[in-house]
Amino acid sequence: MFSIHDTPHALCDGISRREVLRIGGLSTFGLTLPGLLQAKEQSSLVTDDPMFGRAKNVIYVWLQGGPPQHETFDPKPHAPLEIRGPFQPIQTTIPGENFCELLPRTARIAHKLAIVRSLATDNNIHSSSAYEVLTGYPYRGPNARTITPTDWPYFGSLVKKLKPSERLPALSTVWLPDIMRLNENVTPAGQTGGFLGRQWDPDRFKGDPNDPNFEIEGMNLTGIEPLRLNQRISLLKQFEQRFDTIERDRAADVYDTFQGQALDLLTSARVREAFRIQNEPDQVRERYGRTKWGQCLLLARRMVEVGVRLVHVNWTREPGDSAVDNPMWDTHAQNADRVEDVLCPMFDVGFTALIDDLDQRGLLDETLVVAIGEFGRTPKINSSGGRDHWGPVFSFAMAGAGISEGQVYGASDKTGGYPARDRVSGGDVTATIFHLLGIDHTTRFKDTEGREHSLTGGQPIYGLMGNEPALKKPAIPGGNIARVPMYSTDLLLDKDLAGEMALMPVTTGSRPKGWRATPLPEGKPESAFAVRQIVSDDAHHVALGFGGETAVTIPTDATALLAQEMRNPRAGSFQMTVRACVTAANEQAYQELFANHFRCRMVMFRFADGDKNPTKRQELGTLEFQPPFSPSGAPHYGSFELTHRLDSPAPGANFSIGRGLAIAVLLEKTSPGELKIPAGTPPISLCIDHIDLRFNSRVINGDVQV
Repeated sequence: MFSIHDTPHALCDGISRREVLRIGGLSTFGLTLPGLLQAKEQSSLVTDDPMFGRAKNVIYVWLQGGPPQHETFDPKPHAPLEIRGPFQPIQTTIPGENFCELLPRTARIAHKLAIVRSLATDNNIHSSSAYEVLTGYPYRGPNARTITPTDWPYFGSLVKKLKPSERLPALSTVWLPDIMRLNENVTPAGQTGGFLGRQWDPDRFKGDPNDPNFEIEGMNLTGIEPLRLNQRISLLKQFEQRFDTIERDRAADVYDTFQGQALDLLTSARVREAFRIQNEPDQVRERYGRTKWGQCLLLARRMVEVGVRLVHVNWTREPGDSAVDNPMWDTHAQNADRVEDVLCPMFDVGFTALIDDLDQRGLLDETLVVAIGEFGRTPKINSSGGRDHWGPVFSFAMAGAGISEGQVYGASDKTGGYPARDRVSGGDVTATIFHLLGIDHTTRFKDTEGREHSLTGGQPIYGLMGNEPALKKPAIPGGNIARVPMYSTDLLLDKDLAGEMALMPVTTGSRPKGWRATPLPEGKPESAFAVRQIVSDDAHHVALGFGGETAVTIPTDATALLAQEMRNPRAGSFQMTVRACVTAANEQAYQELFANHFRCRMVMFRFADGDKNPTKRQELGTLEFQPPFSPSGAPHYGSFELTHRLDSPAPGANFSIGRGLAIAVLLEKTSPGELKIPAGTPPISLCIDHIDLRFNSRVINGDVQV
């Protein structure tokens, strides 16, 4: 179900706004009945700039959390390792300009983009830095983590008021797929109509367009008979009559217009069709990426097609993301892993799909696309492998209507820490958007008390604008698309142990992800106590064991380990499943040489240091298991499951992923002293042919704020 996002808010007659929404969806589009104001209050000033009003609509891609400039649009390959990070730069189609290797698709469309590398707010706080980017003004209130009626309006609310859609005035500014949230239920200032009033809030639709069953509640008239629809309208009219004695007279001239628009939306096949993302061809949906965020971008394209003026697409929170370490782009820990495994694959696929799709449909010439976050990340990587908040300089991208494509504007210094030239402010960004939409940035507008305000304190970035591309001839891009595959929800790679990649030593570190093992057999006798990868036409598994033609001595406390770091670890419950058996020549050998000396354990753990060596770990959950005996050559596997909750025990408290989470299977010698295995002993092994890890996210407590 895809529903209108609103909070239960009792009206003066005791009917909640949510109940009104359920009447038929008529108030779902920002059509709050009391105090509807005039939709147009345009400045009479006419500008001579041909780029003024060049854009008919905007898709605003909000990369919440703060993308790291070093791992996206502004790599610093000549800086020290603790600044440049582990990734390499790649050539884009803009000659002499590089992106991070994690954006190979974006590098291939750089000639369609304008990249700004010198945006600055000088504010390292999510809420207040975001406020400046979203409104164009620094925050001056007491607490930017709280929405108040005195907040400066979100720039999209001013677009809704000053430049509503001609084709769909009731859907001028739309926000997907949820209100902006920081930790848990903290909803920061700068994302509403503020002192203009709630009727100028963006029209928010909450839900997951990647859900095969999603629909817009209140707009689906399938199966609704005319009598039932008339009953809905009649009920709405009864509700409206209660407002007649309150304040309907304040806006009687536009009330009927907006009511008509609402009814048109409810019965409009064109609008309903825009939300039917299931009608898109499979190849188009796959091109955007089958993620909530990717499908929201596709939905944004569909909405501008039917006439929505501005569509704001939030980067989506993942179920169970950890508020302390890495919600969204807020990569305080494991920055390199998160951008490689989750963030850049989603962005690189979805953003390039949007630009290419708009271009191929002839929509890019009339649609301004902005991809931006609230700030960047610190130049220096911290002790947890993350980058912290950084407002002094960050990057963003623009494309489409009015943008002179194929250029990089501004620059940061050699560490990516401060602007080196052409500093840009949040007000400059909003002024540029207003200008391209045909709203003069010097416009003054009135609030509900009749007080005048300046639209923005910034100036349009004229250097970004033009009818002609800044680039004469694209360069040949570098990078490898195979290096950054589409995002996968799988927490583990090669779960069937089919040899997709070789076993790696435990000293390998974090990348590439995959199985680590110790001891490996390299340089040891064939009969040595070791972890071996068995891949043949008949079977594939990993064997932890010993035995063969040469005698071997297994020392006290010997341990064989097979481990893998989780991709995209979050807080919640995990189920680790292992299919295993013990193979030996006969049951007597199994009992005397294996069962009496070894135990098998499944473990979930947190890495103890930045080297990510699984032999140095903080165990969080463990299960000892006893695999069944199977004669050699005829494995008969048993299945074993470890379920453990990796989350804070206290409501609202954060669970830290620290230096990363991982799982392991251990074969541990428990008998005292050395174990001598005679020469010629047939191999005895713990054989594993499948390890899976499933995740169930924690449920956010609606009464708790962090």
